[in-house]
Amino acid sequence: MRTNTRGKAVAAAPNAAPVTRADAQSIATRITAKIEEDVVLGRRHPRERLIEQDLSEHFETHRGDVRLALFELEKKGIVERIPNRGAIVRDLTPAEVRQVYAVREELEVMAVRVLPMPVAKADVERLELLQRDHSRAVAAGDLLAVFHSNVKFHRALYGLCGNTCLIETIEQLAQKVSVIRSSAHANPEALDRARQDHIEIIEALKHSRRDDLMALTRRHLKPAAQAYIKAYEKRFGVNGA
Repeated sequence: MRTNTRGKAVAAAPNAAPVTRADAQSIATRITAKIEEDVVLGRRHPRERLIEQDLSEHFETHRGDVRLALFELEKKGIVERIPNRGAIVRDLTPAEVRQVYAVREELEVMAVRVLPMPVAKADVERLELLQRDHSRAVAAGDLLAVFHSNVKFHRALYGLCGNTCLIETIEQLAQKVSVIRSSAHANPEALDRARQDHIEIIEALKHSRRDDLMALTRRHLKPAAQAYIKAYEKRFGVNGA
């Protein structure tokens, strides 16, 4: 049985191929990506309930597929599962954001402090290409493209350090605070500042200015956290009630 767009159970066609585990994982992966995008773009808000039945109707699939997606989002730190209430978009308090960003800052500064210099020309050119993609997305106001191009730029940048454990930890913390990005994306000035930071980061890499690169890394992280905390306190109060 599958469900149609109205959530009614429908029998599979007699000759239909059975749904395999790989199919279920593929569907769950698509649902995971879409919900993450909705959170990052502010379409879903902190504390918003994610009801399995509603999501299964929306995505025209089994609740089991949705459940797999929600478990994956929970592992990423984007969703929180509360006993007897189900899943909600994770609500990061200002204190939690400050703690995560304090750790992120030190780890990302460590990554640029240990990356080998001078940086290979091919690596700089790849960053320049990714930066141009990001700039085009900012100019077009395409927030989904801004999100994906920004992720690609930073993965390429910190990938230059060559420390797999450090790279994986930075990625995990970045996913943990995905819920805060919509606050930064809502401000065109913040997006333009991020675009300019990327350009300055590349210039620092080109000329092996490590101290400048470390300072830029610290500066680049602050606006998103500050914007989220401001929006959170406006919506929930200073105490988060």
